[in-house]
Amino acid sequence: MGAISNQNSNRFLSLDVFRGLTICLMIVVNTPGTGAHLYPYLVHAEWFGFTLADLVFPSFLFAMGNAMSFSMGKMKEMASDVFWKKVIKRTLIMFLLGYLMYWFPFFRQGIDGIWELKPFAETRVMGVLQRIALCYLFASVIFYYLSEKAAIVLSVIFLLGYWAILYLFGQPGAELEMATNAVTRMDLSILGNGHIYKRDSMPFDPEGILSTLPSIVNVIAGFIAGAFIQRIGKTFEGIAKLLLVGFLLMALARWWDLVFPICKKLWTGSFVLYTVGIDLSIMAVLIYLIELKQKHFGVEFCTIFGKNPMFIYLFSELFFTLLRIIPVNSEQDVFEWFSESVIQTVFPGSLGSFVTAILFMLLCWSIGWWLNKKRIYIRI
Repeated sequence: MGAISNQNSNRFLSLDVFRGLTICLMIVVNTPGTGAHLYPYLVHAEWFGFTLADLVFPSFLFAMGNAMSFSMGKMKEMASDVFWKKVIKRTLIMFLLGYLMYWFPFFRQGIDGIWELKPFAETRVMGVLQRIALCYLFASVIFYYLSEKAAIVLSVIFLLGYWAILYLFGQPGAELEMATNAVTRMDLSILGNGHIYKRDSMPFDPEGILSTLPSIVNVIAGFIAGAFIQRIGKTFEGIAKLLLVGFLLMALARWWDLVFPICKKLWTGSFVLYTVGIDLSIMAVLIYLIELKQKHFGVEFCTIFGKNPMFIYLFSELFFTLLRIIPVNSEQDVFEWFSESVIQTVFPGSLGSFVTAILFMLLCWSIGWWLNKKRIYIRI
């Protein structure tokens, strides 16, 4: 974890709101109440298709790229050895934190009732923070050494190359199925069955090694959008161009979807274009409302998340894990008891599941509010 600073740096307000909304939605999606199903649009698509929940992670990568466009000027002034030391250090810290997050709470109760260390052989290696770390590494290197035009060319190569790899190395006739695609095959051959995600219908990692390649494009797109905004300023012309490109990318994604379906878990090229198109449109709307029209309703709430995004995300995941392992009775943990015995009695069904997630999100927000009040901004 980086240093804890007590100074409030100048930030791009629309970016903080965008990133804050992303973290807010991420927590709601990740912590639905038990006892009833969450609303379908807040649950990830089972395979092909798209829901609001599927927009969360690519939007965070887009926001990271946007933020990088504001800091890359200083990074380019660094000597190459200083640059590499800084980038590799941050990459390793984020990757390690992600790994430890999945290993947490490190101990488990064996069948004989004795507590034992959770074995490394059963700990997931890839994951959300790990993918963020790798995308940060590759995007930093790309923009340190190459131009924006070269980055766009690379993005096209990444997306088309990934498409080709899936069809060349997946099982013939079943290249895009969960058990037989190239992403699953690579993860199983390199990481083994013990180190990949197991909460799906079968062992499959939605943040696999190979599918990290197209996700880099979400960061590149965010960077280019941020650089464009800085060049053209917060103008109606800039907003119009963001909306136009966003619409064109969404239309192209829907066309590509006919032959290469939108799939968050495989992170297909059509999924990348669709999410980038939506994010560009959202950024345009936020710039119009916040920067040009000076509409600040709800802005402060969102910026609380945007100022300590990584820390709040880590807290939400670790605290949720703790609540799920502390028993209240023989059948319920703390989270289940609160959701089913308290919230579901007042708000039955999907509404209760949603209210539980909202309350948990507000708890995480209160941590961010306290940090912001103390002017503590934790860089990871």
